[in-house]
Amino acid sequence: MTFSDSSGVIFVLIIPVVSAAVLALLPDYRLSARLNVLASGSTFVASLSLFFADRSQAGHYLFVDDLNIAFIVLNTFVGFTTSVFSASYIGHELETGRLTPVHLRFYHAMYQVMMGGMNLALAANNIGLMWVGIELATLTTVLMVGIYRTHEALEAAWKYFILGSVGIGLALFGTILVYMAALPVVGEGINGMVWTVLVARAAQFDPELINVAFVFLLLGYGTKVGLAPLHAWLPDAHAEGPTPISAVLSGLLLNVALYAVLRFKIVLAANPSAVAPGQLMVTLGLVSLVFAAFMLYRRRDIKRLFAYSSIEHMGIITFAFGMGGPVANFAGLLHMAMHSLTKSGIFFAVGHVAQIKGTQKIADIRGLTVTHPALGWSLVIGVVAIAGLPPFGVFMSEFLVVSSTFAREPLLAIPLVLGIVLALGALFYHLNGIAFGDPTGSTAPSDASYTPMILHFGLVLIAGIFLPPTLVTWFRHVADILG
Repeated sequence: MTFSDSSGVIFVLIIPVVSAAVLALLPDYRLSARLNVLASGSTFVASLSLFFADRSQAGHYLFVDDLNIAFIVLNTFVGFTTSVFSASYIGHELETGRLTPVHLRFYHAMYQVMMGGMNLALAANNIGLMWVGIELATLTTVLMVGIYRTHEALEAAWKYFILGSVGIGLALFGTILVYMAALPVVGEGINGMVWTVLVARAAQFDPELINVAFVFLLLGYGTKVGLAPLHAWLPDAHAEGPTPISAVLSGLLLNVALYAVLRFKIVLAANPSAVAPGQLMVTLGLVSLVFAAFMLYRRRDIKRLFAYSSIEHMGIITFAFGMGGPVANFAGLLHMAMHSLTKSGIFFAVGHVAQIKGTQKIADIRGLTVTHPALGWSLVIGVVAIAGLPPFGVFMSEFLVVSSTFAREPLLAIPLVLGIVLALGALFYHLNGIAFGDPTGSTAPSDASYTPMILHFGLVLIAGIFLPPTLVTWFRHVADILG
């Protein structure tokens, strides 16, 4: 069997490809924006069919299990809501002349290519195909970061391209090493690249070779995750690219790269003689968390501020998965979902704020709850949620991460809690002026669509109050897969 039997997987991949081809030919912005939303929504609906897919069948190239279903459904949902936000945001950019109709045709086509690339990486049972999917998503986001064609945007795109290429090159070398480790066991051919085969036979692999491979893979894909000190591309890409791309980068692409790390972590954990991969992930996670927490205090650009917040939270998620075990893995999955929903919602708010005020400088954005109450209070809710305060879902996931760490490794809980508290202080330090300072800047009414933002924050609030038993059971099963 070559492909997975699930037709849902095929639709999740085909819809973005076909839509990208059509969008590349459409000259009318309004029509292309609507088609982009329709395509993204259709992909999300197709992803829901994966819940009913046959998990027992795995092809050489594609497969479905509870782990990638969790990532694909989250990926397509945020991709859909971001496309709705993008329609009004990009329309404003066209009206102000920052983007031309040609740029918009390119933007919408690349949006679908990006979604297709991420979905391909998540659905791939072939580690080479997974690498191709992540590389495709990377290249499309590079092009979209530089779409404004300003000096700063092009510089950010080039930095992203260079550092991303280094990271993806390291990941490719690690992938080759995994194949070399599998070669004596499974023989030549495609089986040495099939993840389900690798996991089943990993105990027979040369432990030294897969140890070296995982280091390259963690550094390579860790660059895409935005882990310090491999993070330098991320703040610039957020600050200079269109805000919908910032939402996608923080809410989706970082998760996809982490997904690749988790797949290889499972392979390494299946070999009893290999080094424990969790220790490396815990170290990088803590470094990223504490580093980003300190860096938050000195940000002057509102999009860079929340870019460093993403580095902080990816550090927490990587730390949780590195700790491993049922509770920590469950907490990591929950935190990943809550961060994706909350951070993308924050970028929805930030995008409209920057358009209204005509600036991203924090010093020039003051008294937002007075000048634009709905937008200002939405941002306040988003910051309260992402800071990890109750009753939002991020509080629940961070509580589980901290409590499981205290129970197993009390000393590691010290830098973990320190980083979380420092980040909370930095966010509220900036929020005080942005939301409640003396009003400055434009007071023009906002024509923003609040629906995606309200939906995201509403889901995070509900998750903090009540998690459906079905969702808990599902996440527990995924946590068991991760080991």
